[in-house]
Amino acid sequence: MSLMTDSTIQFLRDLIAINSVNPSLVSGAAGENQIGAAIANKLRAGGLDVQLEPLAAGRSNVIGVIEGKQKGRSLMFCGHMDTVGVAGMETPFDPIEKGGRIYGRGSQDMKGGLAAMVAAALDLSKSGGLPAGRLVLAAVVDEEYASIGADALVRTWKADAAVVGEPTDMKIAVGHKGFQWVEITTEGVAAHGSRPADGRDAIVRMGRVLSRLEKLDRELQACPPHPVHGTASLHASLIAGGRELSTYPDQCTLEMERRTIEGEAGQCALNEAEKIMRDLQREDPEFKASARFLFSRPPYLTPSGHILPRMIESALAKKGKLALRGGMSFWTDAAILGDAGIPSVVFGPGGAGLHSVSEYVIAEDVITCRDVLIELAKEFCCSQ
Repeated sequence: MSLMTDSTIQFLRDLIAINSVNPSLVSGAAGENQIGAAIANKLRAGGLDVQLEPLAAGRSNVIGVIEGKQKGRSLMFCGHMDTVGVAGMETPFDPIEKGGRIYGRGSQDMKGGLAAMVAAALDLSKSGGLPAGRLVLAAVVDEEYASIGADALVRTWKADAAVVGEPTDMKIAVGHKGFQWVEITTEGVAAHGSRPADGRDAIVRMGRVLSRLEKLDRELQACPPHPVHGTASLHASLIAGGRELSTYPDQCTLEMERRTIEGEAGQCALNEAEKIMRDLQREDPEFKASARFLFSRPPYLTPSGHILPRMIESALAKKGKLALRGGMSFWTDAAILGDAGIPSVVFGPGGAGLHSVSEYVIAEDVITCRDVLIELAKEFCCSQ
């Protein structure tokens, strides 16, 4: 049977064809309603006990459960259904096959991993279920924005361990960075563009802030790397200011993101921004600026010595695949699961183009992930 005619790849193509752009990122976007219904129907048809858990209009987590015949350990497969926007993409919802790759929005992030997890659960159900333990498949909403899906999930569902199926290039990811968002506002004085004595340029003053942020970013990335997380970093994400061409801008606002690693303070980005502003105010008494903390998620580390990475390594070895451990630069819902007492590993297929105009997932990796997850569930749930 051709790889591309495998039922898992066909289901992946079905998922890519569904617009599930996160409405919190793109106003009026489709959200997860249609893709959630498709996953729920697939799981129900495969014999799983399925629950929909509404969180917002048209946005529900989908939970599928396989109960083992005897008591054992519980394992969770967790993946998000939403994607980022599609600006600049010609055919985002038309899954295109080329050279063993499947292209389309969400193919890598993370409908490939989602298809593998659903297919693994269906295979286990079709083959008689689990002899022992419990498998919980959680397809959640909103990971690309504020993770309201994962936050709600851990309030209701527990497990002894979890696999988050984000794309890791088949690496066993035992940790990832966190992030913090901060808004900085510089103040000026509005005046006619011909009257420099009356005006104060808030955008030019933001330039001073940006220069200091760039210097801080270089310093962060020059630090010795954390063995799993690597180095911290920051970037300027969004900026706005000014009224019109012939007016001195009286305000400029910057929204920045700081990527964090283990051991950094919970509001280190705000502390750093405030220090920059204090330094600039000392240098220029006319300089006025303020900062406020917007949102954050912590970095994550799988508990040292946990059995789950070793079990995934064993399952990969059975498939003749090299198992590598490491960390991921991007944040995932594993941090929320881990904080709720569910030790988690991130493991998913390879590909490229996360959040870009050309995104793809490697079809063979999706199949391998499915098979590894099947073996993992059998071993983890049935052992004590």
